[in-house]
Amino acid sequence: MTRLIPASFALITVILGACSSHAPEINNEDVRRIVSTLASDEMQGRRAYSPGIDKAARFIESELSTIGLEPLQSAQDFRQEFSAFQLTPTDVNLVLDGSEVPFENVFFLPSTDSLSWETGDAEIIVVGPSDNLGAAFGRARRSPGDLIVIVDNAHESVFRQIQLFVSEGSRMLEMGTTGTAAFVLTDDAEVTTVEAAAAFRVDTLALTNLVAKIDGERADEIVLFSAHYDHLGIRPAVEGDSIANGANDNASGVTGVIELARYFKAAGKPERTLMFAFFTAEEMGGYGSHYFSEQLSPDHIVAMFNLEMIGKPAESGPNTAFITGFEKSDFGEILQRAVEGTEYSFHPDPYPHQNLFYRSDNATLARKGVPAHSISTTPIDVDPDYHKVSDEVETLDFEHMTNTIKAVVAGARTIVSGEATPTRIELAPAGH
Repeated sequence: MTRLIPASFALITVILGACSSHAPEINNEDVRRIVSTLASDEMQGRRAYSPGIDKAARFIESELSTIGLEPLQSAQDFRQEFSAFQLTPTDVNLVLDGSEVPFENVFFLPSTDSLSWETGDAEIIVVGPSDNLGAAFGRARRSPGDLIVIVDNAHESVFRQIQLFVSEGSRMLEMGTTGTAAFVLTDDAEVTTVEAAAAFRVDTLALTNLVAKIDGERADEIVLFSAHYDHLGIRPAVEGDSIANGANDNASGVTGVIELARYFKAAGKPERTLMFAFFTAEEMGGYGSHYFSEQLSPDHIVAMFNLEMIGKPAESGPNTAFITGFEKSDFGEILQRAVEGTEYSFHPDPYPHQNLFYRSDNATLARKGVPAHSISTTPIDVDPDYHKVSDEVETLDFEHMTNTIKAVVAGARTIVSGEATPTRIELAPAGH
């Protein structure tokens, strides 16, 4: 594993010092302590709705209290508590062109506790052999109308993965605000008649974001730093290990946001208000960031720095990170200019085929026009530990993490100070 040379960050240290002579040094020891705690077996993989994520929440709360951050206005503590609904099928019958679809070849994304369709009640869309099933799944989750998604057998592997993902029940923040979608695995793309009936059990699930702030001179101009603190929990055992600790995904990002909060709190009152959000249920569908985005006006958020998997060096080399959706605003260009003359550099996302911009918590606010981007360093296309029980603390490069956090401080400085304001992202059409 490549190790970074401490001296290479000398110029960034000068920039950090220019931000404030009172700010603490971001150091490997604090980084190691925080990420090791979050990724310990005690946290049981931090799966949403589990006792493990409750332990993680309490740990993050204690860090925010120690730093001396404030809760949001009218909040008694850092907790942003809300509920989601889980809909699990109890009775399903789907008939296409007079033939009943086998149960194992269909799954639903329901939005109500029951449905009854006939021909014409739901739009039929086809995912052909060369189409993107993941994109169709994302569209279906946001569609205002009912859909029947015909999936070619060429996508069976991905179909089964998504089917497993929703097998415990489809989850949503509000019932009835979108349509219901039925996904069918079949080679018959010429469906003409439809009959469907289904019933779903509704369970209510408690969720918690953690949100803190530092008031700035400009109260209505918010710079948001965020990371999701949930992971996958207990998985099928591999060589006796069944805990998906999520050290890189995303204890590394949470550690970064905590250290950013510590730095900026000690730096004195900023020009713009700074907010630090730790989202739950990113791995379950982004419910934490979605709920958060409805609690304040997106017009007040100047920029969003979402830290996602910063525990391993990027393929572009030491002291580099990439920014998802680089071309969608000038956020990335602002960060690049802010670190000019240092050993650190920010780059466009090298994995556009992975659709990373819409796969993390920045996506919800980006769809509302906020220049909301994820900053990452992990070569996700070849990372052997992604979503595996092997995502352990021992796989991380702590010096790299520390330097990445320092670089985010340096890159954010002109946005925090009000010298620079990123352009807004074009609003996404409904259903996209």
